[in-house]
Amino acid sequence: MAFILPMPSKLSHIGVLTSGGDSPGMNAAVRAVVRTCAYHNVGCFGVYQGYQGLIDNNLEPMNARSVKDIINKGGTILKSARCLEFRTPEGRKIAHDNLKKNNIDGLVVIGGDGSFTGAMIFQKEFSFPVIGIPGTIDNDIQGTRFTLGYDTALNTVIDAIDKIRDTASSHNRLFFVEVMGRDAGHIALNAGIGAGAEEILIPEEDMGLERLLESLKRSEKSGKSSSIVVVAEGDKTGKNVFEIASYIENNLPYYEVRVSVLGHMQRGGSPSCFDRVLASRMGVFAVESLLDGNSNKMVGIIDENITLTPLEDAIKGKSKINNNLIRVSDILSI
Repeated sequence: MAFILPMPSKLSHIGVLTSGGDSPGMNAAVRAVVRTCAYHNVGCFGVYQGYQGLIDNNLEPMNARSVKDIINKGGTILKSARCLEFRTPEGRKIAHDNLKKNNIDGLVVIGGDGSFTGAMIFQKEFSFPVIGIPGTIDNDIQGTRFTLGYDTALNTVIDAIDKIRDTASSHNRLFFVEVMGRDAGHIALNAGIGAGAEEILIPEEDMGLERLLESLKRSEKSGKSSSIVVVAEGDKTGKNVFEIASYIENNLPYYEVRVSVLGHMQRGGSPSCFDRVLASRMGVFAVESLLDGNSNKMVGIIDENITLTPLEDAIKGKSKINNNLIRVSDILSI
């Protein structure tokens, strides 16, 4: 293996924070940022409680040993918090003053589109170098094929549905399993196919209650004694998963209908190997992009290559659902 020399840098210190909902892999990304800074002889500060930590000056210097034994941990050691004050010019001015006070001249923000919106505004107001790393289980950010935590969340959902199916098949039950995905159906679609769900309801495809009912009737006639329907929380078929379940129960008395909302368990747990490696690659690339003079960009992965996308494009666009997967689901659910 060839030894790569550290690159010269005009930056003296880089800050790293996690913002928005936590996702498995955030700690691995923090670790990569801190150790890449150490490798390039650049100081690093961890910012606690997201943007609130910038305003409260809740920052601590970190070195390579500060991030030992965290690559396997879910959540984020830097914590996360909502910060209404950062949405104001006055709050952002305080945050900027605290960064300068600590001689921090570059920032890595790990989070979703809301976090990136704050980073983009901050960068434009103060010309402060910022690089984003997409950390969200929803996989709903343009400019990357995968976001940190998505793969782990999929595996968590698959494991839960596998266990639910054991009960469903034992009691001739129809289970509606609600998974996360307020605006995007990536988790529901992929987990539904992986778990062999009979139907998958996602925000991008409004199936309608009548069509769902007809599909489940066909399943019953084909000899299925139990069924699993995976529902993204943002699906528009009914007001919520309980309304959908009630409608089906009233019109399909053969099944005992149950609802299972997986909730925040999908965010937790030790990150998968895929998420650990992706976080490590993104963390290294984020720091080296700052050292190269890049700013106002998000690190992503496209066709196995780590790339940069303008934050504005990442925020404005949503990753598109794979229509071929919808077709696969339709074929396999007969």
